[in-house]
Amino acid sequence: MRDYSRQNKKAWEFDAYAFWVKMNGTPAERARMDAADPVGMLRKYAAYFDRYEGVRIANICGSCGKKAVPLALLGAQVTVFDISEANKRYACETAAAANTSIEYEVCDVLEIDLQKYGSRFDVVFMEGGILHYFHDIDEFMRIMYALLGPGGKMICSDFHPFTKIMDSLKLEQPAMSYFSTEIFEGEMAHARFYGEEQRRQMPKCLYRKYTVSEIINSVLRCGFCLKRFDEHPAWENEKLPGEFTLVAVK
Repeated sequence: MRDYSRQNKKAWEFDAYAFWVKMNGTPAERARMDAADPVGMLRKYAAYFDRYEGVRIANICGSCGKKAVPLALLGAQVTVFDISEANKRYACETAAAANTSIEYEVCDVLEIDLQKYGSRFDVVFMEGGILHYFHDIDEFMRIMYALLGPGGKMICSDFHPFTKIMDSLKLEQPAMSYFSTEIFEGEMAHARFYGEEQRRQMPKCLYRKYTVSEIINSVLRCGFCLKRFDEHPAWENEKLPGEFTLVAVK
């Protein structure tokens, strides 16, 4: 595992299970919400899936299972790849409480076993801001391509590169030049929900943020056919870009 992945793993395992219980409720409570309206729990991402039943989905950096469990409830065969054991515990307990199942591999995404998982999936899906955890975007996209079978689809939703120059999502991360290629140390995304004392104790992550052209060109270089690039407004200010969703096909 790369040094920066080890550092990010420490950050994402800090108090993670307790954090998800605080934010989402116990696994049983979360499972009831997921089961009541699985399509609603997918939010805007539901529009990017053609169908669910029997679809083999790799949920990249799927965290606490907030999208994996609804997808499984809708009939998809979901495998989560994530770096945190604590995330796995919450996700798998939620799936069990919802009377469904997910496969969950705790690993560095860049070290996924392609002998086992290569060409296995119909869809690779990621959301919630993950690209900045990977310092070589081409390496990341090559692995996404390798996970898909012929005709498979990548749904990549992430923080809009505009957030490099303005904190439109209020994540309390530093602004920088839009064209910066700097790798920098910063707080993990949910550090802002902790008190100052705990916040000082939390391990930091190492980030590399990308421009729109870096993301799109990497997708194309790695062999994908780009189908859509949608921009979404910031959560609290619809006049500013906050996220994007990219769809590409192998």
